[in-house]
Amino acid sequence: MASYVLNGKPPMGLGFVGSSIHGKSSLKLGFVSFDVRRRINISSPRCSISSSRPASQPRFIQHKKEAFWFYRFLSIVYDHVINPGHWTEDMRDEALEPADLYDARMKVVDVGGGTGFTTLGIIKHINPENVTILDQSPHQLAKARQKEALKECTIIEGDAEDLPFPTDSVDRYISAGSIEYWPDPQRGIVEAYRVLRLGGIACIIGPVYPTFWLSRFFADLWMLFPKEEEYIEWFKKAGFKDVKLKRIGPKWYRGVRRHGLIMGCSVTGVKRESGESPLKLGPKAEAVEKSVNPFAFLLRFILGTVAATYYVLVPVYMWIKDQIVPKGKPI
Repeated sequence: MASYVLNGKPPMGLGFVGSSIHGKSSLKLGFVSFDVRRRINISSPRCSISSSRPASQPRFIQHKKEAFWFYRFLSIVYDHVINPGHWTEDMRDEALEPADLYDARMKVVDVGGGTGFTTLGIIKHINPENVTILDQSPHQLAKARQKEALKECTIIEGDAEDLPFPTDSVDRYISAGSIEYWPDPQRGIVEAYRVLRLGGIACIIGPVYPTFWLSRFFADLWMLFPKEEEYIEWFKKAGFKDVKLKRIGPKWYRGVRRHGLIMGCSVTGVKRESGESPLKLGPKAEAVEKSVNPFAFLLRFILGTVAATYYVLVPVYMWIKDQIVPKGKPI
């Protein structure tokens, strides 16, 4: 497993699409905090955040109703098919480190917790009765309820963009493998800010955008793969301070993200002031109650399944390359 951080210039070819995807990057082990204002104003292109990826764009699992049915079937094999290639126990523990789970009495919410795989990493440090798992998929949550270690956790259905928790009510907000489903990621991060207590930490673990053309094609069909500078800007706009981004990767990962990673970075920020986020947003981008065209649904289901299959096969392909290509050379 490799873990990196950005250090100064944007890392072309490592999750960014720019004028040169083969440019050199400045990396070092561990992680450091970003000078967010300098990073956004000088180093990264201007992002329009939610408007750059509207809910109408054909990313299959960003549509909540369609994602519901997709995970109705995927939940059966999620822990055994998706996790081994893209989200291992070692990666999980590495990604949770920046959340600073130092006190077992902390109140923690695991948003988009699904089958509880990430929650199992959280309760290594936090008393289970202080942990709440929230997800929109009852099928994923059913898997979480079957895990003996999670019996004392609170498990509820809910929406990451409209959390059922009071303002200033939790010590840690953790969300792993969920932001890629959100129609409006900025709104989800604003909600993370709202529910945290002053000084609380939000930790969002998610994918990175690929540079290889075929991987980009399937990524845009399937789900949201944010660029690293977008994560940083979303956190900053929501009001977080001390924003940090830590790169994570499976054992076959050698630092080059041309295919993208379903779990590629862990981003943290500290709540700077009590109350709601200073960023005020309008109505939600997606009307969940609106009926779905059955023909469009079927087409998108097929395309989404093909894209998902591609990303299930990527780690298999990369594992084979890792065995063949001499160590020390990028793959």
